[in-house]
Amino acid sequence: MNIHVIQGIDRARQSQRSDRTSGPRGGERPKERYQALTQKSLESISKYGKVTDDDLFAMRVVSSVLPFRTNSYIIENLIDWDRIPDDPVYRLVFPQRGMLSDGDFRRIADLMTRGATRQEIERAANDIRASLNPHPAGQRELNIPAEEGEILDGIQHKYRETVLFFPSQGQTCHAYCTFCFRWAQFIGDKELKIASKDAVGLHRYLADRPDVSDLLMTGGDPMIMKTRVMEGYLRPFVDDPALAHVQNIRIGTKALTFWPHRFVNDDDADDLLRLMEDVVRAGRHVAIMAHFNHWQELRTDVVREAIRRIRDTGAVIRSQAPLLANINDDPAIWARMWREQVRLGIVPYYMFVERDTGPRQYFEVPLVRCWEVFRNAVQQVSGLSRTVRGPSMSATPGKVEVLGVQEVGGEKVIVLRFLQGRNPDWVGRPFFARFDPQATWLDQLEPAFGDESFFFEQAPQG
Repeated sequence: MNIHVIQGIDRARQSQRSDRTSGPRGGERPKERYQALTQKSLESISKYGKVTDDDLFAMRVVSSVLPFRTNSYIIENLIDWDRIPDDPVYRLVFPQRGMLSDGDFRRIADLMTRGATRQEIERAANDIRASLNPHPAGQRELNIPAEEGEILDGIQHKYRETVLFFPSQGQTCHAYCTFCFRWAQFIGDKELKIASKDAVGLHRYLADRPDVSDLLMTGGDPMIMKTRVMEGYLRPFVDDPALAHVQNIRIGTKALTFWPHRFVNDDDADDLLRLMEDVVRAGRHVAIMAHFNHWQELRTDVVREAIRRIRDTGAVIRSQAPLLANINDDPAIWARMWREQVRLGIVPYYMFVERDTGPRQYFEVPLVRCWEVFRNAVQQVSGLSRTVRGPSMSATPGKVEVLGVQEVGGEKVIVLRFLQGRNPDWVGRPFFARFDPQATWLDQLEPAFGDESFFFEQAPQG
């Protein structure tokens, strides 16, 4: 191929990129300014809807314990203020009274009412947080590796093929989900945070482990980072042959809901997309692990444009979310969301069970009911949406899927199997639990058929 042909191809590629990154009709896209709202600005939401003084006080109480952050895009575009407090996105981002137990709520409320100092309230909040299982499923005790006696901060390696990395620059979000199982990352307690900015250490760890095929960048939200920071983590997968065995790069993010402008008209949005395109062209599978909890999150023009632009890089968008009481515990919601995602080119991936952490009592749904919602939702969609798996618990021994309820040998049982496991031999293995219509997590289930323990409990978890 001669030099003129090569130059022509390069010009064509540049033109395609310009088409993809320009605004409507080739003009400049209007810039949207990100505006965060925190506990200090809660009163300002009253201009959007009928939020009572009691509601605002409850929000201040709950947000003194659990992290709160939202932004103007969500408030102005995703919430139906005529439906509050029942609007699902409102409950997704704004603290509600039932997210704390009655005793914990009264403890903080009494301190605030009598004018306690910030230090007094924070001490009480820390006591409550310690009781909310801040790091479920053995995240700190079992998942963080060590080399030569040194803990490798910011890395979790629970499953043989997959390494999780928590870049310190991405340990916040454009907004916080009220159900978030990573809430401990956001409360300012360094003892609870998992994070690292050691990109070199990450790449060295991966280079030494040829069994690892997948890197999952998680948080917080890595998409909160500037592209120049993301570049330091991802560029070696383009250039370094020592990382060739890491074929799949996953990026967990809620940005498509909370700030889709990150991919459309942030100052470095085009640079971010070009970086993703470079990683794809280097032979990697780039997967945006998008968290969508409700179809309302998909209805704006900017999120649809963001989805299109990401897909144009060659990256794949996969969707996942927990089943949540008070937000999406309805088969019709999931079926509508999956159909819309497929229409937009998103691959439905996981329905999760709400984890046993934080305000679980407000959001948790019994496992049997989770399975019923999943089954009824899947029955309403075509095979293109049935890529989704679940309901799945990310429990201490691994990812456990609830397959259903059956009668076996005259006993009514819950049928489960491992989708992923600390021990790879567990993957795909079914097992049975006694029927319990109230159980909401794996550790509440008992073995069926008179067995004293489940098979995975008979082996070390580490």
